[in-house]
Amino acid sequence: MGNGTSIGRVRGHGSAHSGTHHWLLQRYTAFGNLVLGLWLLFSLVTLKDYQFETVASWAAGPVAALGLALFVISTFWHARLGLQVVIEDYVHEPANKVAAMTLLNLVTFAAIAAGLFFILRLQIVGTASSVSGGMVKSALQSMMGGR
Repeated sequence: MGNGTSIGRVRGHGSAHSGTHHWLLQRYTAFGNLVLGLWLLFSLVTLKDYQFETVASWAAGPVAALGLALFVISTFWHARLGLQVVIEDYVHEPANKVAAMTLLNLVTFAAIAAGLFFILRLQIVGTASSVSGGMVKSALQSMMGGR
């Protein structure tokens, strides 16, 4: 295991089997982001106005909520994959790499959870405004901090 041969220089650097999977995941999430982003743009352009009630009632629909949830998950997962490559390429100390990857995973999952929570909140507020004419919606808005 000397340093003079080609095999000696690459030994101990791990398997090269996961690169294709990572590359494909980046492409799949990029394609998903493109399709879902165009769907979101088209959906928002076709709304009659951009008042909170209009957008909330649109997001309360099952198709819109599913599309928004998939867009949030795909976008943050794609960002995580890209930042993982940056960390793997430019952070050289093993302890720093583990810390950076752990922080990246925590931030990614927290952002996905927050996005899904806000979509659920829009669904609750949108459903409440369509059911009771706004009385429940105003109570929910005041409980959740205003808007």
